[in-house]
Amino acid sequence: MRETHRAEDDDAAHLERSRREPEAFAEVFRRYAADLTRYVARRLGPDAADDVVMETFLTAFRQRGRYDLSRPNARPWLYGIATNLIGRHVRTEVHQLRVLERTGADPVTAPFTDHSDDRVSAESTRRRLAGALATLPKGHRDALLLVAWAGLTYPEIAEALDVRLGTVRSRINRARERLRKELGGVNPMAVISEEPVHE
Repeated sequence: MRETHRAEDDDAAHLERSRREPEAFAEVFRRYAADLTRYVARRLGPDAADDVVMETFLTAFRQRGRYDLSRPNARPWLYGIATNLIGRHVRTEVHQLRVLERTGADPVTAPFTDHSDDRVSAESTRRRLAGALATLPKGHRDALLLVAWAGLTYPEIAEALDVRLGTVRSRINRARERLRKELGGVNPMAVISEEPVHE
């Protein structure tokens, strides 16, 4: 009985039902909209985030008939769509990173942080990190930020980006290596991520 309940509540069940009852798609939106908005806002800034997130869900809604129902979790699929849409805004993302590099202020996290001495030191490192992120190849930046800011696992990133798991590992390792050099040996994941990395 418990297995049936879990299957009825997974994303695939809601997407399948939405093919007959479009309003069932609202549950998928409810589950992921806030997290996707935070992720996109960190990459592109708050001005572009709402548009990209709405376009992500509109695309997902239109493509729901092609969703692979054997995948109970739609999260990688949605982040994959969002990442593709972010790709159209590469200049905006690089500009956002350059602003962070110059000012040290992340517009998404700034309202929630205090300004102690430790924060001043962290902001200096964050500035260098932002500049280094701006120079990464797009594929490396996508993979790294899906780990650090979206909290996806390596297999979920492979699914989101439609690449092999080995490619994800390689891109993330190369990105970390490059950032570590730019930061003078500081672990970039300690700076870039607020939560543990899932491997």
